[in-house]
Amino acid sequence: MSTPERPIPPLNADERTTLDSWLDFHRTTLAMKCRALDETQLREMSAPPSSMSLLGIVQHMAEVERNWFRRILAGEDVSPIFGERSDEEGPDGGFEVAEDATSQEAFTLWEGEVAKAREIAAARSLQDTGTLLGREVSLRWIYVHMIEEYARHNGHADLIRERIDGATGV
Repeated sequence: MSTPERPIPPLNADERTTLDSWLDFHRTTLAMKCRALDETQLREMSAPPSSMSLLGIVQHMAEVERNWFRRILAGEDVSPIFGERSDEEGPDGGFEVAEDATSQEAFTLWEGEVAKAREIAAARSLQDTGTLLGREVSLRWIYVHMIEEYARHNGHADLIRERIDGATGV
């Protein structure tokens, strides 16, 4: 897992730069929440009855990156990484961590999906669209949704990390 220093988004930039920067800020934040933890700690569940773990969040975000950028925006026929979900939002599971799953595999998958998402997004304008449930959805909307998705799960990651070792603000 690579964990670069977290880039602070520019305070006065064009829309594309702002969206790219905030999404990368949140991607890096998730990596930082997982930094210096071992396999057991990454699998530690938040609090009953939730089974959410940092490793599950990483897997989930790999699935979300794949779903929104590859499947919806680019129209690629790629299968979900962690299996189909039954709700109308489509495949973005991954929260359940298999016994034989490793953090190295999860981070490699996530980083690969992030790289592919960046490549796909870079080749498009904010007005370009993909298809979600038969309706057009713009890259702009996808960026905003992804920022929201990471922000929500980074909040979960904050609490889980604090429970594991007391670290806050990482």
